[in-house]
Parts: sequence; C-alpha cells; structure tokens
Amino acid sequence: MTPRVLRIGLRWIARAGSLLSIGLILLFLIGEGFDTTQVTLKQWIGLLFFPSGVVIGMIVAWWKEDVGAGISILSLFAFYGVYGFLLGSHIQGWAFIVFSSSSFLFLLYSIISRNKFTEAKS
Repeated sequence: MTPRVLRIGLRWIARAGSLLSIGLILLFLIGEGFDTTQVTLKQWIGLLFFPSGVVIGMIVAWWKEDVGAGISILSLFAFYGVYGFLLGSHIQGWAFIVFSSSSFLFLLYSIISRNKFTEAKS
C-alpha cells in the first residue's frame, strides 16, 4: 500500500470511529433517561467536557482534523481534571478514553498529513 492510501484509510477509520462513539454516547443518554434535574452544577461542568466537548471536537475533526482532535483531547483531559479536582473522585476504567480514541486517530492523521505536505513542498 502506498502512504497516501494508508493516510486516507486512517482518516476514514477515525471518521467511522467518531460516528460509532457519538452514536453510542447518544444511545446512553437517550436509553438511560437522562434526568437533568438530578445533575449538580459541578456535574454540569464535567458534562460540558465529556460528552459535549469530545463530541463537538469529533464533529469539527471531519473538516479540520487537528482542531477537532485538539478540542476533543483537551475536553477529555479537562473532564478528568474536573472530576478529579472539583468532585474529588477518581474516574477508573478506560471507557472515556475508548470513546475518545477517534480523536487520537484524527490527531495522528493530522500529524502525518502535515509532514507529508511539508515534504512535498521542499
């Protein structure tokens, strides 16, 4: 396979993964009967970052991979920070990182494409 085909494949794997993640997050929110009256202010701050920030970043990444990946990854770190510092609880498990994994693929694609573009210019 050529490097171009690998880059395009990586891009579409990231896109498909983002659709899967967004779909599953929506199913969790709809299926669990998300009751907004039971959510505290500190929890709303956490929800601003995950799933909201991560999902927004994945949507943006369809057009601007580097910007969208940055939004998603920073939102994920902020989510862990909010729940670690504001709420004093430590999130265990890999579920949130798995749901955000497409963001890392978008970032990888962005880095590879940028390097390929700069090589072609020189």
